[in-house]
Amino acid sequence: MALPLHIQTRSWGIAAILFFVALWYLGSVMLPFLVAGAVAYFLDPVADRLERTGLSRAAATALITLAVVLIVALLVLAVIPLLIQQLTALINAAPVLAARLEAFVIARFPDLTDSTSVARQTLAQIASAIQARGGALAQGLITSVLGLVGWLFFIIIVPVVAFYLLMDWDHMIARIDDLLPRDHAPVIRRLAHEIDAVLAGFVRGQVSVCLTLAVYYATALMLAGLDFGLIVGTLAGALTVIPFVGALIGGSLGLSLALYQFWGDWLHIGLIVAIFALGQFLEGNFLTPRLVGKSVGLHPVWLMLALSVFGTLFGFAGLLIAVPMAATLGVLTRFALERYRQSPLFLGLGNDGPPE
Repeated sequence: MALPLHIQTRSWGIAAILFFVALWYLGSVMLPFLVAGAVAYFLDPVADRLERTGLSRAAATALITLAVVLIVALLVLAVIPLLIQQLTALINAAPVLAARLEAFVIARFPDLTDSTSVARQTLAQIASAIQARGGALAQGLITSVLGLVGWLFFIIIVPVVAFYLLMDWDHMIARIDDLLPRDHAPVIRRLAHEIDAVLAGFVRGQVSVCLTLAVYYATALMLAGLDFGLIVGTLAGALTVIPFVGALIGGSLGLSLALYQFWGDWLHIGLIVAIFALGQFLEGNFLTPRLVGKSVGLHPVWLMLALSVFGTLFGFAGLLIAVPMAATLGVLTRFALERYRQSPLFLGLGNDGPPE
């Protein structure tokens, strides 16, 4: 005999409250485990595919771990130092860029040479403000990111936990399935399958899109000879997680740097514009439709709201669970609407079926 609805609702509500309370007070402690869980979830399909080729789960996990370690080592030794170097150089060059902008504007608007002009004073203050605070801001940003959680703790805990989670992923899912309430197991499995489909479609697909575009933009901009092409391309690719934002911000920054570096060489400037135009075309017509799909059901506005809310409430740990929670709430909302459309409240108490 099933429990009354109000008891079930109270039980699930208490479980949800306990989860968020634990996240509130233990977010920093749970962070490496959340990261490890995200890594294991992301790599589980790769392990399953390797198992289908004949490898054992342990061998597949070991092979994936070795590949990830090699990729991370390559990033740490080659790419990340260059990114930090270009970011520092870009901030150090910002006063020169501001001075160039001031000279460009004054040459076309001579009235701004008046020292009492508010616009002239504003332009004159840009370089000193960036020089005084830009370096400190960049250093503070890098320090904050690196100091979010002790690197030593992360380097040790996350890979170890991710390895064991990936090794036992299928077993853990089976154990959780055994613990489902028997009356609701079919519905929970269906909802879990839909949530997994949304996450697989969005997270794995969007990460693939971001990585592909970051490599494309960075490589193309560096080949085009644009200074700071690596940092601009990486930024544009990373921000592609929000539609059009990556191309808009990366394109604006790239075009600004191109105007400064190649002023008068319109062929080079046009080449930079063409790189971003082609990237946007590829993203909208090939990458996103193929890797993410059009029926994921995770609207960009809903995603940004989830990131803002969970990030504000729970910090970086909240950002990690924002996308899964957004996907979960989206699936549950659609399920609730489906049940509502089948209920007497929607159909009418005197109707035996849906209206024609």
